[in-house]
Amino acid sequence: MGILIGLERVSHEWPGKPVLVDQSMGIDEGDRIGVVGRNGDGKSTLLRIAGHLLEPDAGSVTWRGNLTVGCLGQGDSLDDDSTVGRAVVGDVPDYVWASDARIRRIVDELIGDLDWDAPVGELSGGQRRRCDLARLLAGDYDVLLMDEPTNHLDLRAIEWLADHLRTRWPEGQGALIVVTHDRWFLDEVCERMWEVHDRRIEPFEGGYSAYVQQRVERDCQAAATEERRQNTLRKELNWLSHGAQARSSKPKFRIDAARALIANDPPLRNPLELRRLAVSRLGKQVIEMDRVTFAYPDATPIVEGLDWLIGPGDRYGILGANGAGKSTLLRLMTGRLAPTAGTVKIGASVRFGWMSQHLDALSQKEDWRVLEVLARYRRSYVVGGKEQSPTQLAEGLGFEQRELQSFVRDLSGGQRRRLALLCVILDEPNVLVLDEPGNDLDTDMLAVMEDLLDGWPGTLLLVSHDRYLMERVTDDQFALVDGRVRHVPGGVDEYLRLLEEYAEGADERPVSAPHAGATPKPSGLTNVERRELKKRFDAVGRRLEKVQGAPDELRARMAEVSATDYAALMDAQAELDRALSEIDDLESEWLELSDELGIE
Repeated sequence: MGILIGLERVSHEWPGKPVLVDQSMGIDEGDRIGVVGRNGDGKSTLLRIAGHLLEPDAGSVTWRGNLTVGCLGQGDSLDDDSTVGRAVVGDVPDYVWASDARIRRIVDELIGDLDWDAPVGELSGGQRRRCDLARLLAGDYDVLLMDEPTNHLDLRAIEWLADHLRTRWPEGQGALIVVTHDRWFLDEVCERMWEVHDRRIEPFEGGYSAYVQQRVERDCQAAATEERRQNTLRKELNWLSHGAQARSSKPKFRIDAARALIANDPPLRNPLELRRLAVSRLGKQVIEMDRVTFAYPDATPIVEGLDWLIGPGDRYGILGANGAGKSTLLRLMTGRLAPTAGTVKIGASVRFGWMSQHLDALSQKEDWRVLEVLARYRRSYVVGGKEQSPTQLAEGLGFEQRELQSFVRDLSGGQRRRLALLCVILDEPNVLVLDEPGNDLDTDMLAVMEDLLDGWPGTLLLVSHDRYLMERVTDDQFALVDGRVRHVPGGVDEYLRLLEEYAEGADERPVSAPHAGATPKPSGLTNVERRELKKRFDAVGRRLEKVQGAPDELRARMAEVSATDYAALMDAQAELDRALSEIDDLESEWLELSDELGIE
């Protein structure tokens, strides 16, 4: 494999902030590299430098001769006066590009819903993004540099894009470098990872999961090394402190070594932590939807005849394609939008904490400083047994002291989203409603948010195209498809299969939950009873997976027992019978629980 792009001792600094210092890396033929790091640490800068879109302050970037490189930035350079078709395929005649199955598939998957002759200037931000992505993928490039390619894509489109990039080039050919916060996508597509942090690039082998494991191992080793260094440091400082007169007689090399230990004390990475805050008391009734229908004027109903009971402690995720009406459904559930027919009852003690996709809560505070926003809340909150101010909590979510003086309008997308999430939590709601909360967040901050939501004691309603986040923090997922809300016990994978059934025009459409609603629990079960059943169901499933291989292992051991050792053979047979009986009992219990839960 030959090198395609080489970065030699590259350094770059934005006003007051160095992001890369003296970094050398190579991109080889066949590389599939995912780039991660905190917001503002230089991921996008690295891509722009590698793509010759930005000249580094120092160092050089070398491309192999005749190399073709395609770039997808966070913004696009599409001509507003151009048509969609011209923006995607340029001046290529229709009969030429239409004869290429690869380009036809790209167009169908990404912009099949757009008018080919529509002006680009009339498209929404999400439509422009998909148009720009189609432009890139339709080209024939040796290297693709992609910055957040999954933005504005729904789950089905993200899965298609991952499959396209996996099979775009033959093995060992082409190269891909992608910056994205979508961890599932990184695992599916990438075989190497680069972490940009502390002004350097650190490589890791494997996808995102392997990167996390290696980073944990690295941090453990660093902690052990630091502990040894601190022990040595304490000894040296103690040795140096035995009086000025004695110090003058000590060997100079020992003094120099001790001072070097102090001088090289490494700065700690910013630890991100926000423990659970108190929530308002939540009564037995949260949300009850009875035969709810909603449709915009002269449009197909978004939901029709929906019955759904949401109780205290329920953690539900809502899946659906772009434009399916997920945000509208959230507004119906929370009383922000009145249904066309049916009723929505909200418990008297319910206190919603709403984080919208467009961060509406901050839109009226563009000229406020972060400190002014935080000053609206109480002076202190009890977190982890000790009092903390809102500014301390903001620092726990990755804000630095100097950033607290920034105007809201000057914050990056990730900073705005973190501030919006903090404001929601500081209101101490008991029902969290999150519409695409992971947008613009880096992988470290997503992990912090997931830890926060893991300990959330109230009810949680989540809309997200991040399948990793969705399946991590919610207990049940529901799909909004064709005006119906359907429980999908199999999570995102089952939802994608459901979409395929609809796309193929299956004669027998899946039936919604009882009473045309989404609630997965059978009649007669309370929410508490259903949660307990679900815990037992999951525990039995895990136990079943663990013991299913035992009979084969026991049979293999029996084969090694001497045929004349009857006692040993009988003991082995009895052990095998017990294992088979246990599996049979677990399978029966699993089936009974699945029937009680209404899982098919």
